[in-house]
Amino acid sequence: MTVDGGPVVHGYPHLETVRAAVTALYKRLSYDTVHSFEASVAPADVAFGDQDDLHLGAQRVAREMVRHLHLPDARMIVGFREMQHAASVELAAGPEYFIELNDRFRTHRRDIGAALAHEVMHVYLHRLDLSFPGTRDNEILTDTATTYLGAGWLLLDAYREDGASSQKLGYLTPEEFGYVLAKRALAFGEAPETWFTSAQAYTAYTKGLAQARRDEQQPPLTAAGWAGRRRYAKDRRYAREHGAAGRGGATANGGAGAYSFSDDGDGSGGRGALRVTFPCPTCHQRIRVPVRGRMRVRCTLCRTVLECDT
Repeated sequence: MTVDGGPVVHGYPHLETVRAAVTALYKRLSYDTVHSFEASVAPADVAFGDQDDLHLGAQRVAREMVRHLHLPDARMIVGFREMQHAASVELAAGPEYFIELNDRFRTHRRDIGAALAHEVMHVYLHRLDLSFPGTRDNEILTDTATTYLGAGWLLLDAYREDGASSQKLGYLTPEEFGYVLAKRALAFGEAPETWFTSAQAYTAYTKGLAQARRDEQQPPLTAAGWAGRRRYAKDRRYAREHGAAGRGGATANGGAGAYSFSDDGDGSGGRGALRVTFPCPTCHQRIRVPVRGRMRVRCTLCRTVLECDT
């Protein structure tokens, strides 16, 4: 895990990878397992005051992360040393795993929970044999999984920035952490706004929530705005008149709202029934349905029921 001391990058530069990570979680874990994490880590369970013993407190918080991630047979041994990164974990066969935290956490104890959440998630994903190629994408997967499975709000809360200094843990930007946390809040019915101790983290969450809600307002979903519906109707008409293959795929919003048309032709040049493919706003798996007006669609991966006007 990295810790930044310089200017903090903002926005959504990793959004495509973040969405792929959410899809990967649902595919690898299943709907039922994902929803076994319906309760996030409680602030009181990871509270760490300056008066607490450093090593005993770190071990206590590590045990809470192990409990939260349903790893009863894993033991985390936490130590501190001077290092470039915020933390690291040795991914051995287990059941013991050695986590090292940057010495700076000796005096920044309230952020120990955030660092441990990320490192214990590395263990969880290692046991699942779930990873993305490359260090950058794999760290984004870890940040996303930590947040979506209920412990990553601590990572966002560790973000602080003022005129003299800044701190951010993890690879995601503050807004991307807010986005994933908002996706979780919408899927699980949570309201994490009251958990933040950092004003900047709260602001990043509200921005991420707005981005997450935009995912739910893209055509062919009925919640799409007037402009989106108008664009969709134009693209649908073009696909019908000129053939979906000739269109090359109509897209909108360059990502979460991207839809494309295809047909069920027999391969000999004849046109079949027109279909539209679009991403589920919850898990981002792509859904393919016939173009035939208003319908209710159920995502087979995350079981979200979607109101559509195709």
